[in-house]
Amino acid sequence: MNKKIAILGSGANGTAIGVDLIRAGLDVTLIDQWPAHVEALRANGARIEMPGETIEQAVNAYHLCDVATFTEPFDIVLMLFKAYDTPWAARLIEPYMAENGMLVGVQNGMSYEAMVDAVGVKRAMACVIEVASELHEPGIVKRSSPPDGGSWFAIGSADPATAGREQEIADVLGHAGIVEISDDILASKWMKLVSNAMTLATTALVGLPIDEAVELPGMRDLMLKAGAEALTAGEVRGHPIKPIYGLKPEDMRNTNQLLELLHDKLMSFTRPGTLTTVLMDHLKDRQSETGDVNGAVSETLTGRGVTAPANAAIVEITERIRRGEIKPSPKNLELVSELVSI
Repeated sequence: MNKKIAILGSGANGTAIGVDLIRAGLDVTLIDQWPAHVEALRANGARIEMPGETIEQAVNAYHLCDVATFTEPFDIVLMLFKAYDTPWAARLIEPYMAENGMLVGVQNGMSYEAMVDAVGVKRAMACVIEVASELHEPGIVKRSSPPDGGSWFAIGSADPATAGREQEIADVLGHAGIVEISDDILASKWMKLVSNAMTLATTALVGLPIDEAVELPGMRDLMLKAGAEALTAGEVRGHPIKPIYGLKPEDMRNTNQLLELLHDKLMSFTRPGTLTTVLMDHLKDRQSETGDVNGAVSETLTGRGVTAPANAAIVEITERIRRGEIKPSPKNLELVSELVSI
């Protein structure tokens, strides 16, 4: 029997993934909190613009308030809300999950424990996502990492209670990109956090696409300092170094420049002009996940009496942008340099 699947958080990545699954013949329901986007999806379907191809696909889209009308439970819920939305979003969907259903956190940040608190350890699974897409107009997604090139996931059980169900989720996500099964998914998620700490909020500070931001004097040094602090924080948390982005274990072992390797691998499938999710949040006057990424690094290290100047500075400048005191600009690198030596 075809499993009922929900995409909880059908923004740019959620809509793109949902369309992939629908085109594969799966039973998919899209749920989102942006009313205009949901109405556009209902009226016109989803439009996914990719390099060399544009897809238009009819979808079943619902507002958050429509969740209360659902009568059939979901077998799989792919949650693509921001990490900071996890606690409430997981509790919202829990009554509408099948008894043996699975909530999969297809998110940045370390949201697994919040999922477990909401739905129980038997119904929560963590996931790493690398999909590049943007949503500026309702119903229209600009996806720069097609499912057959650049979109990548890692899935795994963080607890024995879900062991053996990894392939079930991998088979679903396999329609949206390459999927690997991790034997330590929380370590894999932290390695993604290391990469995100280097790139997301860091390049968003200057208001430029990733490929342009990294060319600014001092930017690469700041990114590497943030990444080094994140690696140290991972060690403090007990997370071993794990390969991501399709890298092999030997790639990670045989280099003395791990951060450069992660940076270069990410840039290898980042198309010119790609905006990070944090920069898009700035442009939309919306809260970003900087606190869940760079903030998590800073909190982990300061909690052990160790400083994290690069990540702390990134959080501070990001908060000033959020408060409207400053705007994303290359000049912000000067503000960062006042807080940390780069």
